[in-house]
Amino acid sequence: MNRTPHRVSCRALGVSESWFYKHRTRQPTQREMRRQHLIEAVKEEFDDSGGTYSSPKIWIRLVRQGRRVSVNTIAKLMAEFGLIARKVRRRPGLPRPGKRPAAPDFVRRDFTAEAPDLVWCRDMTEIETGEGKLYLATVIDLFSGRLLGCATGARHVPNWSSPPCTWPRRPAAATCAASSSTRTAAARADSVLA
Repeated sequence: MNRTPHRVSCRALGVSESWFYKHRTRQPTQREMRRQHLIEAVKEEFDDSGGTYSSPKIWIRLVRQGRRVSVNTIAKLMAEFGLIARKVRRRPGLPRPGKRPAAPDFVRRDFTAEAPDLVWCRDMTEIETGEGKLYLATVIDLFSGRLLGCATGARHVPNWSSPPCTWPRRPAAATCAASSSTRTAAARADSVLA
């Protein structure tokens, strides 16, 4: 605890002793209380968003709660307390539907089969690894559920002819049903199977 007398501290700061005692015992003003409540509300909204909301979004949320405040006031408070919104990274996915022509739907969304090797289905899965993305493409017989072939690669277009791709059997006339995310892989697999 600092043992410096109040008289010395007031003289060093250039304020009167009466101001010091008045300031020490006074109640906070309405403006100070309103600002403190606003600071708490901004921090609460920021924490609820997981640190992703910036001043415009927090301002919208506070206005919807019935508070009258400026977006610039919110920005100043956030800067004052070091509340910096982190950028949400959107991961780029596979090609969006509609960008390329859809593969023909030979099975008309009916994924059942009467016998083995009549209907095959392809799918692709994106796997996050420590070294980046890995894509796994598979072909399954819909009658038995047996895995007929698979391929892996760093790109979403698999190389069906290179290991570890396996093809235990080849049907005489199979209908291939492609999932929505593997239209290009389906076309490549058909050319390899033919």
